Amino acid sequence: MRILIAEDDPVLADGLTRSLRLSEYAVDCVHDGLDADHALSSQSYDLAILDLGLPRLDGFEVLKRLRRRSSTIPVLVLTARDALTDRVRGLDLGADDYMTKPFELPELEARVRALIRRGQAGGSSTIAHGKLKLDTVGRRVTVEEQPLDLSARELGVLEVLMMRSGRVVSKDQLAEKLYSWDDDVGANAIEVCVHRLRKKIEPAGVTIRTIRGLGYLLEKEHA
Repeated sequence: MRILIAEDDPVLADGLTRSLRLSEYAVDCVHDGLDADHALSSQSYDLAILDLGLPRLDGFEVLKRLRRRSSTIPVLVLTARDALTDRVRGLDLGADDYMTKPFELPELEARVRALIRRGQAGGSSTIAHGKLKLDTVGRRVTVEEQPLDLSARELGVLEVLMMRSGRVVSKDQLAEKLYSWDDDVGANAIEVCVHRLRKKIEPAGVTIRTIRGLGYLLEKEHA
């Protein structure tokens, strides 16, 4: 899952980025509103954490432009402004949640999980495909209630494929969801990850089919 942080305080931005990456999210970070607007209009994200007091273009305008493009990605507004009028305006413009500074990281991380869950799985924390079950909050995969040992990248690939079950997912789409701008992504990184994942999920009666020239499709094996 990929998150954009738009925050002009470098210390706070760095702390948020490190914390969310430790929770196995791919994170991009920008420090002004114009860069945030460009990122949100050109990249695919599962969540945006948006400060209101951004230079060059304030957070309200970034949010307004995002919703004008009919984007439905969850937005968590993070700001030092605690006036009721600011909170109401942010929510009216399409923010999904609102936190004022200072805040506690565990609470922010819980809200991030809830917003991503709401945006990707209609509010349910569990996605099932055959015998496979993915807990999007606990970041756990089980096969008939037995835990499946996956690396962070393997879990990320499986999560994207399960979210889009029945649809072909391209390598570019997987890379976009799994890697930040500053990650070093080898040409065959996705192929290697899919190959390893495919072997691990075979006992669940689920396979990842390669659709030549298009990408990958998660499907149940035929009896």
